[in-house]
Amino acid sequence: MCRQEYCQYLLLTQINHTVTYFAEHRQVWSHDTIRDFLKEDDVKPSDLWQRVKGEIILSPLGCLVFDDTVLDKNYSKKIGLVRRQWSGNTKSIIRGIGVVSCVYVNPETNQFWVIDYRLYDPDGDGKTKIDHVEEMLAHTLTYKRLSFKTVLMDSWYAVTSLFKQIEKAGKLYYCPVKSDRLADDTDGAQAHKGVAKLAWSEEEQQCGKSVHLKTMPKGHRVKLFRLVLSSERTDYIVTNDTTQDSIDAVKEIVGIRWKIEQFFRETKQLTGIERCQCRLARIQRNHIGCAMLVWNCLKKNAYATGKTVYELKHRLLDDYMRQQLANPSIVFS
Repeated sequence: MCRQEYCQYLLLTQINHTVTYFAEHRQVWSHDTIRDFLKEDDVKPSDLWQRVKGEIILSPLGCLVFDDTVLDKNYSKKIGLVRRQWSGNTKSIIRGIGVVSCVYVNPETNQFWVIDYRLYDPDGDGKTKIDHVEEMLAHTLTYKRLSFKTVLMDSWYAVTSLFKQIEKAGKLYYCPVKSDRLADDTDGAQAHKGVAKLAWSEEEQQCGKSVHLKTMPKGHRVKLFRLVLSSERTDYIVTNDTTQDSIDAVKEIVGIRWKIEQFFRETKQLTGIERCQCRLARIQRNHIGCAMLVWNCLKKNAYATGKTVYELKHRLLDDYMRQQLANPSIVFS
């Protein structure tokens, strides 16, 4: 039993991604043999990087996108790494495994690649999600040496330490902040107030306004933009690109961040990343790592063929459908 075979199984299976189902359909391996392999293997984020690094099409306008998702394990109370945490997908607290990921986006080709990930396990390593992002950013800058211009992330990561790290690296960031994030647009004449309470002139609506965020160094200014997305939703975006003066450009740049949401959706729907039922944390880690490798394989083939990852996965059923229509196993009568 080897990693190649397990990843091949995740790539081919359509609905059931369990070890039991694998053993039933690949009878040269028993359930215990497959489980022992997953318990003894050690799939690391570096394994993913070794596969993807030669496939990335770099761009001087490249973006690093950081975000996290929760793998739904609500049905289980004994699986390792599972903890109660907020899920943006369900908009509620669920039991699951948190995964913090880093995606590289080439805005010129509209292609993207996952280059790093971390599992959220504060009881095991004492690290917060912000710690994981700072670690992945530092590793990318020091070792991966990718060409990129901008860092994009969710409001959860709009913290001073991360802003400083990005600025020290000479990169730009565009990041939403919560409506109650304290800012001052009066050069100290008034106290800081929530960004939602700031007054906006017609010019500032289009070109943004210069503000100081509380907790940032004295005199440090960033550009704040107010994006009215609907009658019920307004986003506030901060950037250290103080020359930015177009709300349309900000919308376009911020929109790139949704590539990581696409990545989360595709891994959950096509690789079975949530569906391993083994209890050991080590097995969950290895299964998640293999699912990441499988998504990378699907994406590589999708770019090469001009098809979507969904087309590639679902086309595997075409031969079965043709055979059954010509000679059905169950005859309707």
